Amino acid sequence: MNQQPVTYTMDKVSFELQQPHDFTWLQSLGTVFCAFGQQDSGNISFGIENNGTKIFVKYAGCRPMSFSGNPIDAINRLRAAMPLYTILENANLIKLLDHYETGNGYAAIFEWFPGECLHSHWLFAGIAKHTHPDSPFYKFKQLPIAKRLQSLNTIYEFHEYVEASGYVAVDFYDGSLLYDFSMDEMKICDIDFYRPAPSVNDMGEGFWGATRSKSPEEFTLGAPLDARTNVFTMGAIAFGLLGGEMDHSFSQWEGNRSLYEVALRAVSRDRELRYPTIQAFKQAWDAGVNS
Repeated sequence: MNQQPVTYTMDKVSFELQQPHDFTWLQSLGTVFCAFGQQDSGNISFGIENNGTKIFVKYAGCRPMSFSGNPIDAINRLRAAMPLYTILENANLIKLLDHYETGNGYAAIFEWFPGECLHSHWLFAGIAKHTHPDSPFYKFKQLPIAKRLQSLNTIYEFHEYVEASGYVAVDFYDGSLLYDFSMDEMKICDIDFYRPAPSVNDMGEGFWGATRSKSPEEFTLGAPLDARTNVFTMGAIAFGLLGGEMDHSFSQWEGNRSLYEVALRAVSRDRELRYPTIQAFKQAWDAGVNS
């Protein structure tokens, strides 16, 4: 039996949940100026301003409309992710300020970054993501190649750091990217599922991640998840931001031939044909940029 959604209005922002929830703790942080409640992860997020300072709050414990799981699992996942933002703290990653238990959930407080998510599925679903003039992804794809290459460099530098720190990226895709069009700056915003390396696929076909960015092993139960897995992801992101996404043909590619060859090797179905590390991939990529 479908329950009627419960509508909440905080300051000038409205959002819906599957059932009532206490947000008194949130209102004490300041004025809510935006809400992101359409995630299937069980998290809901808010932009809050207090005396001219903005923060981003990610929260688990309620039942967002798109969430079919157990809020307790979402709470445990968010809590478990918090050390990652300290271990992998980096200029290219949004900065964690605080995290704590609330009465009925768990909250993570981040510095506000004025970027737009490149996979804004709650506003631009389906074809609109690729065609609507206000879609962040569409706008990003209209940027000059040089600016997109700079963004890819940000992504690759961060993941080279992740690799050097002994971790593998999990569930990294264009929904993990925020781009500030006014400053031409990219940041990574979601590393909640990153794991110590090496790891294994313990979920099978339904392993975390977007189909367009996942390697073959991320569909296979028991398969290794390591640097070669992440090399595939880096190549897939390159095809997303410079090419035809899952269409890996050169006709859809906007970069030079050298970069195309690097990206194509990175997304080899055969793990052994890929670059062995993100560091090796980035060295080849940088050489392609300069060729």
